[in-house]
Amino acid sequence: MSSIGVAEAFERAPLLAERVGEDGDADAIIARARAALASMSEAERIAVLDAHPRIGATAGLSSRSAAEQSAGTTDRATLEALERLNAEYEHAFGFRFVVFVRGRSRAEIVPVLEARLGRTRAPELATGLDEFLAIARDRLERG
Repeated sequence: MSSIGVAEAFERAPLLAERVGEDGDADAIIARARAALASMSEAERIAVLDAHPRIGATAGLSSRSAAEQSAGTTDRATLEALERLNAEYEHAFGFRFVVFVRGRSRAEIVPVLEARLGRTRAPELATGLDEFLAIARDRLERG
């Protein structure tokens, strides 16, 4: 087990953390999380994504989320673009955009978000959940 708990790795998604439990290494925890997500209703899976902070948010972030999103400086135009794109994404898909950010600036995420807006809903929901699990894996492995 890593130095952080599952609840911290799955920040703001307590339903998933409760179903996964604390036992095992990152591989075992992520495998159980993937199985738990597969057994959840679509509404529950969307709740997991919607619990995640918006990309580009500057307020209301945990210290861990703020550190993960802090690469590089962020100019006003980038923050405005992310705000607009997040709104478009949520309107188009009905859930929050989630991407594994660590090491990338907010400006580097803009084209990722733009590209994902061109996708269809079902694959995008699956991608969002995969990205959520990538974030959790990284947190578990890094502690």
